[in-house]
Amino acid sequence: MITDPATARLGANQTVTSIVEDSFHAENLWIARAAPHLLCIGGEDHSLRIPFLLALREKGFRVTAAASGDPAPFAQVGVEYHRFHFDRFVSPVADAAALKAIRKIVDVVQPQLIHCFDTKLNVLVPLALRHNHIVQTVRTINGLGWVYSSRSPMALGLRLAYRILQRLASQWTAAAIFQNSDDQSFFVRHRMLGRARHLLIPGSGIDIEGFGAAIRSGASPAELRAELGLGTSEIVLTVSRMTRQKGIPTLLEAAALIHEHRPGVRFLLVGPRESEGPWAVTQEELDRHAPYVIATGPRPDVPVILRLAHVFAFPTEYREGVPRALLEAALAGLPIVTTDLPGCRDVVRNGVTGLTVPPRAPKILAERILDLLRDREAAFALGARASELVRREFGLELVTERHAALYAELVDRSAQQTVNRVPCEPERGGLD
Repeated sequence: MITDPATARLGANQTVTSIVEDSFHAENLWIARAAPHLLCIGGEDHSLRIPFLLALREKGFRVTAAASGDPAPFAQVGVEYHRFHFDRFVSPVADAAALKAIRKIVDVVQPQLIHCFDTKLNVLVPLALRHNHIVQTVRTINGLGWVYSSRSPMALGLRLAYRILQRLASQWTAAAIFQNSDDQSFFVRHRMLGRARHLLIPGSGIDIEGFGAAIRSGASPAELRAELGLGTSEIVLTVSRMTRQKGIPTLLEAAALIHEHRPGVRFLLVGPRESEGPWAVTQEELDRHAPYVIATGPRPDVPVILRLAHVFAFPTEYREGVPRALLEAALAGLPIVTTDLPGCRDVVRNGVTGLTVPPRAPKILAERILDLLRDREAAFALGARASELVRREFGLELVTERHAALYAELVDRSAQQTVNRVPCEPERGGLD
C-alpha cells in the first residue's frame, strides 16, 4: 500500500487505538488525494490483464485502461475504459489515426504513468507522447513480433525499420520491461534502449486463485465432451490465434501423421481465426483434417477446457514474450510440447517441465506428442513440474509487486525532478 511518511508523526499522549485510527484515515486520505494514476494501454486481448489491473488497484494505484477490445469485461469490474482502434498489421493511415486517439485519451485521463503492451503500441504510444514531458511511459516488450518471426521478404525488409523505430521510441520511454532474457539481450545488443531503464519481469502474472475458481465454477469435463462431440477420445489441445505465425499449419500436418498411428486422438483448436487477416489459416485447411481436428473459435472457458486435454501442443513460430497459453497449460499440470524459441523455453525446459521441438518440424512434433500419449507416467511428471514452476515464478502477486515497485520509483523520480525544476521564490523583506 502507498503511504504518506507524514502520517508517521505521533503525539506522545495518543493511545494505540487512536494511532491506528489516525494512521488508517490519513492513509486513506493520501490514497484518495494522490494515488498514482496508471493508464494501461493494450490490444484486443487486453481484458486478460484485468486481474493484474485489479491487483494494482488493491495496492493503492488508480487504474484506467485503454484498448481496442470489448469494453464489457472492464465495466463488469469497475475499471474505467477507453476504446480506440489500431490495426495490428501494416497500415500507415490507421497508425496516424491511432496516434491521434492515444493523444486524446491521455488528455482526457491525465495519468501520471502509462504502461503499454503490444508490439505496435510500444512504438505508437511513445511517439504519440513525444511532446508530453509529464507522463512517465513504461513499455513491456512482449516478444519481437511478426517482423522477427516471419521469413517473408516483407518481414526481412522491415527489420531495419523496426530497429530504427524502437530506438526512436526509447527516447520517450522511462522504462522498458522484458518478459524474457533473450529479448532483453537483443535490445541491448542492437542499442534500442536509449537511456531508458530496463529490467526483466517474466510474464504478465497468472492469477492462480482466479484460475482455480474458474475451473470450479465451469462445466464438468463430461458436459464439455458431450457439447464438443469428443466422446472418450484422447485430446491434444491448442489455445492460440489460428494464424500461420502460431504454427497452425505445422500442427495440422502433425495431426495427420498422428491420425495414421493413433486414429482415436482428437485435436481441439481454441482461438480466433477471422481476425487474423492474411496470416489466418483458411477454413478449407481446417476442413481437410476433419473429423480429427475440431476448431471451436475463441472461448471464455479456457481453464475448464484445459481439463479435457491429455497433451497441450503449442508449435508457435512467433517470437513470444512469455505466452499466456503456455503458463495456463502449465498451471493446469498438462504435459506440453512447444517450439524451442525465446519465451516458450522460459516455461518449458526440455525434459524437465515439458518437451521442445524445432519450429516448422511436423514430424518431430508428432513424435513428441505420441511419446507423451504413450508414456502417461512421464507425461504426468513433466506437467507436475511445470505447474510448480508457474506457481513459484509467474504468480500474479509476485509480478504485480515488481511492477508496483517500478511505478512507485518512477513517480518518486518524476516528483523529485519537478521539485528541482521549480525556481525558489526570492525572500521578501529587508529595509523599508
